[in-house]
Amino acid sequence: MTRKDPSARKPPSTTRRMIVMLVAVLVIFGGVFAVKAIMGKGMNDFFDNMPQPAASVTDWTAKEEEWSDAQQAVGTFVAINGTEVTTEAGGVVRQLSIDAGQPVKAGTVLVQLNTANELAVLKSLEASAKLAVVQRDRWQALARDKLVSQAEAEERATQAATSLAQAEAQRALIAQKTIRAPFDGVLGIRKVNLGQYLNPGDAIVSLQALDPIYLDFTLPEQRVGQIANGATIRATVDALPGRTFDGKVTAVEPQVDPATRNFKVQATLANPDYILRPGAFAHVGFDTGGTRKVVVVPQTAISFNPYGNAVYVIQEVPRGKGETDMQGKPLTGNKLVVKQRFVKTGATRGDLIAVTDGLKPGERVATSGLLKLRNDAEVAVNNKVQPTTSATPAPENR
Repeated sequence: MTRKDPSARKPPSTTRRMIVMLVAVLVIFGGVFAVKAIMGKGMNDFFDNMPQPAASVTDWTAKEEEWSDAQQAVGTFVAINGTEVTTEAGGVVRQLSIDAGQPVKAGTVLVQLNTANELAVLKSLEASAKLAVVQRDRWQALARDKLVSQAEAEERATQAATSLAQAEAQRALIAQKTIRAPFDGVLGIRKVNLGQYLNPGDAIVSLQALDPIYLDFTLPEQRVGQIANGATIRATVDALPGRTFDGKVTAVEPQVDPATRNFKVQATLANPDYILRPGAFAHVGFDTGGTRKVVVVPQTAISFNPYGNAVYVIQEVPRGKGETDMQGKPLTGNKLVVKQRFVKTGATRGDLIAVTDGLKPGERVATSGLLKLRNDAEVAVNNKVQPTTSATPAPENR
């Protein structure tokens, strides 16, 4: 019988091998994650401390100007006389004399309806009226000779008057079937055709009196005392860039609309070329007579936000120690940085806007590249295009 060697070792158990493998895996992965964390922290520190290139912006020095108290509004052109020409009597269109888009004089025949039946009835009524007049005169002569009573003579006179009135009413009906231009104006596009039957009230053609023309606009109730009859207004139309049309205020609505707290103003403008059309939109400007000093900056310098308008003020500050450029070279001297500041804005004029609070004359503000700016961001000024105070700016076509 063979005896076992007591010095022989037992093989390691499975549990022990699994524990050793797990510890080894943890050590390896822990080392990987540690190395990754160290590398990530170093990269973040590098980018956090990496010098940022200066943002290129244009600038403007806020200045004080004297502006007249001008107000602005929007309005709509309205024809002094404008209507859809219609017919009072029904009938079939027999003749058309509508030259679409052309001016016409008051009284010009536009449409002639069929009147054959009405003319026949008129002849019958005229004959009856003629007979009634003869009988009236005869019975009046007999009444003067006491051959008939005065009551009979008056009855004949009434019959004659009735016959004459019926004939006159028929003539008026025939006249209604000749549709004429009610006033001087410009014709639109006709809406009827030859042979078409028209009912009373059917639209035939648009007729608009264009010279002069009204301009209606509304103002808030705070402006009631700032405009009156005879005041000069200026109007511009988007369809006619570069042109300004002058007019006079001819009516001010005495009542303020309680729903909107606005009141209506009507101005009259000359329109000899018929280039201003009813229904067109217009920008209206007028002066209230006074002048005031305001601080102005370009409208592009204002960052308009729901929580308040702001500007980026450019300031010159000394560089910190150890600042370097993108290549690691040390930088010296002063640098330009921006500070965001909330402001209150007022009226606009051309490219400029008035700042009523938050900015002083002489302070520099950034006028472009605002989206890439933040507080204390370094900037580099590059001015090539500057805004103007022209009411009709014409930017360069590039």
